[in-house]
Amino acid sequence: MPNTTPSLPTAPVHGLGEASDWIQRWSHLVRPAGRVLDLACGHGRHMRWFAQQGHVVTGVDRSADAIQAVAGLGEAVLADIENGPWPLIQANEVRQFDAVVVTNYLWRPLFERISDSLAPGGILIYETFASGNETVGKPSRPDFLLQPSELLNAFAHLNIIAFEQGFLADPPRFIQRLVASSPGEPGSTGQIPARYTL
Repeated sequence: MPNTTPSLPTAPVHGLGEASDWIQRWSHLVRPAGRVLDLACGHGRHMRWFAQQGHVVTGVDRSADAIQAVAGLGEAVLADIENGPWPLIQANEVRQFDAVVVTNYLWRPLFERISDSLAPGGILIYETFASGNETVGKPSRPDFLLQPSELLNAFAHLNIIAFEQGFLADPPRFIQRLVASSPGEPGSTGQIPARYTL
């Protein structure tokens, strides 16, 4: 006799599924074959996206299962970036990348380290939950929700290319998302600014 007990929906595993629309929209700004760092990479949907575009990818996560899942995509680093030392140091210097990607993750003490991880002209693509999300689901704790314009203010020292904040209906969530570049864009001269195709 078939089981007629209704099954409860399960939460999706972080990092599975397609790359976010925001990542897909702005990934063309990363220089060809550039080095991309995905912080709190989960099971690697964005690592996979950038690897398919020909980039060299590095993912960092504190979950051993997640790191095992992304090991074949590129460099996979198991580290607790909230409670441990920054794992991406080389010759006593913070390693730099042509892009840093952060999605659905917020740990404010890392904002400076994220900026330091951008190579000259590097692209930051950031998207996470914002205040208001507590009315539609999780995360709901203020520690995990950006305040109005907080992401914009935190990275105001970078060259802001795009910023959005608001509500998305499917699935319902309040978010902020930002794209910015670090100063010193390769390919620009003093008189001709770098061109970021919108």
